[in-house]
Amino acid sequence: MRTRLVVVFLLVAAVSALAAAALTFRQARTAILDRARDDAVHDLRAQVGSLAPDLPAAPAETDLRALTLQLDRAGGSRDWRTAAAYRDGGPVSAGDPAPVLPDRLRDAAAAARTAVVQRFHHADEPWLAVALPVTRADRSAEPSGLVVYASFSLAGQERDVAALVAAARAGALPVVLLAVVPALLAARRVLRPVRQLRSAAENMAAGALDTRIDVTGDDELADLGRTFNTMAATLQADAATLRAMEARARRFAADVSHELRTPLAAMTAVTGVLDQDAASGRLEPETAEALELVADETNKLVRMVEDLMEISRFDAGAAVLELDEIDVRELVGKTLALRHWQDRVGADVPSGLRARLDPRRVDVVLANLIGNALRHGGPSVPVDVRARAEDDRLVVTVTDGGPGIPAGVLPHVFDRFTKGDAARTRSEGSGLGLAIAAENARLHGGTLTAANAPGGGAVFTLTLPWEPV
Repeated sequence: MRTRLVVVFLLVAAVSALAAAALTFRQARTAILDRARDDAVHDLRAQVGSLAPDLPAAPAETDLRALTLQLDRAGGSRDWRTAAAYRDGGPVSAGDPAPVLPDRLRDAAAAARTAVVQRFHHADEPWLAVALPVTRADRSAEPSGLVVYASFSLAGQERDVAALVAAARAGALPVVLLAVVPALLAARRVLRPVRQLRSAAENMAAGALDTRIDVTGDDELADLGRTFNTMAATLQADAATLRAMEARARRFAADVSHELRTPLAAMTAVTGVLDQDAASGRLEPETAEALELVADETNKLVRMVEDLMEISRFDAGAAVLELDEIDVRELVGKTLALRHWQDRVGADVPSGLRARLDPRRVDVVLANLIGNALRHGGPSVPVDVRARAEDDRLVVTVTDGGPGIPAGVLPHVFDRFTKGDAARTRSEGSGLGLAIAAENARLHGGTLTAANAPGGGAVFTLTLPWEPV
């Protein structure tokens, strides 16, 4: 940006210098030519005024030659050539060569009562021609019929104009070069607050919300700096409020979950004893059915509390990995066998595929993915687990042949308390399983993604860092 500012400043300086030079040249040229014209007319009128009274009323050609001879001698440094014409006669001159007179000038002089001037080019040089009608000496001031002509070269004046052009051209370059210094100073003054603003914005983007910039002056950049400081202060206050609210929410969830564990443990123990009584037939059928419902809801509440505790550990940064060298095929098999899914889920895992992972957390991820596939796909829908090694990654996919994930749910499937069927508010899951699975994947340095297969069904892909062991 500084380069552009300097270039623009120099362009403005150059254009200003050239415009000033062009204006000066035009005015100087006009002044030089006008002065040459006025001096020529004045001198010619003065000479004719002193010589014309000696002429006869109807001068002959010899009289005209004598007049022009005297006028030529009086031209001095102007070196004009003169001619004289009486009434309808042609111009008569005493010098050699004869003066160059444009036809338009002669036509205009025939009806003129005052001096007529015309500039023209002859032999590639600028010339000036003057036609001066001579009036009678009496008070009538009527034209006498005598017209005196004079023409001379303007080459000297043209050289003066050329010298002015050269001087203006030579003076424009130093002006442009000298403009570099104020251009750099101006660019520095303009860009300094812009750099400060950029640096402050980068610091805020990095998390330093207490960043402020020093503001001086009352121009637009100073107003921008003050606005930035106000915005930063507001953002810092809002961020602090949000962090406090988030911390309170996390602490509340953790505290509630912790406090619920003891009564839930007691409830689980009681429902266990009552389940044994119901199984032995010592309870009425209605009581046994009610007990089964209470036991199911208690187990759901226990799982939700455990999930909330796990989420709280992730939020607090207390979740740690306990890495171990495991056989991926054996881990998948144990996950399926522990939950009695081995007959309902197909597994395609190559033998000998080993990796350093946290087996408990990977088991949680697989259990959530497979459980969701079985629960939402239906009992007769095939569910498959595949694992493979790709370069430095371990890729595990869980696919099902069900209806897939609704388009409106797919972008939020890993959000907390998101459920596949929004209409079924009372579902078996808590809506935290996939969120916990995604957190476990991130804790390993991997990713967990969800998509719909082209032929139908959901596809969950777990990607973890992997090194051959």
